[in-house]
Amino acid sequence: MTETAREHATGTDDGPDLESSVQRMLDIFDVRPAGENSFTGTSDGGSRKVVDGTQLLAQSIVAAAKLLPGKSIRSAHVVFARAADADLPVEFAVDITHEGRSIACAEVVVHQGARRCASVTILADVPSADVIRHHVPRPAVAGPAEAIEAWMPMTGRQLRIVDVADVNDPDEVGPPELHAWLHYDPIPDRDDLAKALLAHFTGHLSVSTTMRAHAGVGTSQAHHTISTAVMSVTVSFHEPLGWDGWLLYSHESTQVGSGMSYVRGLVHTEDGRLIASFTQEALIRPLAGDVSAIPASARL
Repeated sequence: MTETAREHATGTDDGPDLESSVQRMLDIFDVRPAGENSFTGTSDGGSRKVVDGTQLLAQSIVAAAKLLPGKSIRSAHVVFARAADADLPVEFAVDITHEGRSIACAEVVVHQGARRCASVTILADVPSADVIRHHVPRPAVAGPAEAIEAWMPMTGRQLRIVDVADVNDPDEVGPPELHAWLHYDPIPDRDDLAKALLAHFTGHLSVSTTMRAHAGVGTSQAHHTISTAVMSVTVSFHEPLGWDGWLLYSHESTQVGSGMSYVRGLVHTEDGRLIASFTQEALIRPLAGDVSAIPASARL
């Protein structure tokens, strides 16, 4: 349920161009109380009329964190049931299923009126001292200075892709891997907002990563001749999320077939710390023949 980079950048896909910024997204992530254990939020759909699924994930992380003071969000798993309308408020109902001294669990139902859009499972804890420690090293790829600037504009966010000039181009063929350097300004001090910001990008390049291995297929075709949508995301946070400088999002598509793809990813700091891991399942299918009446900006 994420937009392609080209549509977000140009604002020409049957909708007006809406300026986005990191600060605006942080304000959107910071959902407001709307009753007992419930919150409400708005959206930034860009040129799309469909809410970016990882925006809903980010907002759910913040909603759960607001009800679990003193604990740190460690993982979140979201399944997207249906598209959310970018022009309507989004509601978040949080059920704290367990809260102990060190571990807590929550379920977040994301809905618009009677329409359930997503279900999110949250794990939180109180971090402890190490018993043992190791992590996968940062991939040995070109740094941000050598990477290629990508056209996915958001004020306060810089995006550079390693060795790929255009992630949307069907002729940009290579291994099913993408390494993306991200620089955010501002970087939030609040732990929940920092994790929401990190989670927000986990769905943006999964489809492009998968398509890159197949000549003649690219994300420029998404919502026009091919139906694509991120259907689930799981993100785990390994360290307190204070960081400076750039983050490296590494994506690897390990399988695609029967209309679905699977991508796994890592997030490293520029100095090599592994601060998060993630996976995504995405729909990649022929565009149904009965969607011609739906504007491309509202299609999956």
